[in-house]
Amino acid sequence: MKFVSIIMGSKSDYDIMQEAGKIFEKFGVQYELLVSSAHRSPERTHQYVKQAEEKGAKVFICAAGMAAHLAGVVSSLTTKPVVGVPMRGGAMDGMDALLSTVQMPSGMPVATVAIGGAINSAYLAMQILAIDDEELSAKLKEDKILKAKRVETDSMGIEVII
Repeated sequence: MKFVSIIMGSKSDYDIMQEAGKIFEKFGVQYELLVSSAHRSPERTHQYVKQAEEKGAKVFICAAGMAAHLAGVVSSLTTKPVVGVPMRGGAMDGMDALLSTVQMPSGMPVATVAIGGAINSAYLAMQILAIDDEELSAKLKEDKILKAKRVETDSMGIEVII
């Protein structure tokens, strides 16, 4: 079974990350979502990544705040694409998580979206899956067309007085 794995470093990330799950459901993409910490449960994280790959995980999304080492740890354990979602929190309100997620050592890539960017993490994961999935690719193209039409519709009722 092909799926996307969403790993959160803390249950407090769930309210944001469930939005990625909603996007996957809208597009019919299978996913798993769980809490596993790079620091508090490293063995669980290692075991899960191995098991997820064996079950068919094609992309990992990792959401973590503060030190935000989860995405880097997962990247060290897999050759599958990893998307990092830095989360708000702590004294720096997410900037520390953003910088930690963006600055991976050579050979341990993590694609990073905005702080709290769960929705874009889902879209990026689907674009990766769509490389060899024409049906998903078509759904994503249609979604972009609908978004463009929405912008045009929103613009119709606005008058600009100069």
